[in-house]
Amino acid sequence: MSTTRQHPPGDLGPEPDGITSASASDASVSASAVPQTRTAPPLGADATAVGGDVSAVAGDLPAAGGSAPIAGGGAPGGDVPTVGETAAAEGAATEDAAFAAAEAAGRVRSLTLNGASGIVPLARDFTRQALYDWGWLPASTADRRAAAEDVLLVVSELVTNACLHAQGPDSLRVACDGKVLRLEVTDRSGGEPAPRTPHRAGRPGGHGMFIVQRLCLDWGVLRTPESGEGDEGKTVWAELAAPA
Repeated sequence: MSTTRQHPPGDLGPEPDGITSASASDASVSASAVPQTRTAPPLGADATAVGGDVSAVAGDLPAAGGSAPIAGGGAPGGDVPTVGETAAAEGAATEDAAFAAAEAAGRVRSLTLNGASGIVPLARDFTRQALYDWGWLPASTADRRAAAEDVLLVVSELVTNACLHAQGPDSLRVACDGKVLRLEVTDRSGGEPAPRTPHRAGRPGGHGMFIVQRLCLDWGVLRTPESGEGDEGKTVWAELAAPA
């Protein structure tokens, strides 16, 4: 039996219906996908636009010889607070906030020490009574007992330091806001306490401020503004964590 080919060898026959139109569609899509070349605008037009932006920016700049605006609306040449004045203001604000919270809770005690005798035991007894009133004592756990003992030790060191190096303390203030207990000892000396470095445990004396530094969350010195008579003074403060 003979077989008759419908198409010559190598000829796959006519294309199926629709293939020609699809190819044309693909070709048109491919052509549209090719990025079109934009004609650059005239140089003068670009220069005008840029010039407009530059003039807008230049309008924000001060004229030659003029004064630049001061942040916050201050006038040029005004008084600028020094670093020391800023730190003192921030410290006073922090102190006021801490004592405001303590006063709101009714936990602020003050004791005058100027001219008193037996100042260190007096200050310890005064602070111990405050701890009883605020529930720190009697201590129900070893941690609470240790926290109360740390407070009494720091009071002793601050008052002793004022007796030895600051002509004696004027007053003691104790405050607690429930989370932090703050101690303040005020005197009339311009000197500033600092831990002795290097610290040597076997050397007699010089351990007071080192103990304060080790036991407290933070401590520092607030300067008292000079009075009309030229008196100068300070407040040495220390903060300890309240027992959980």
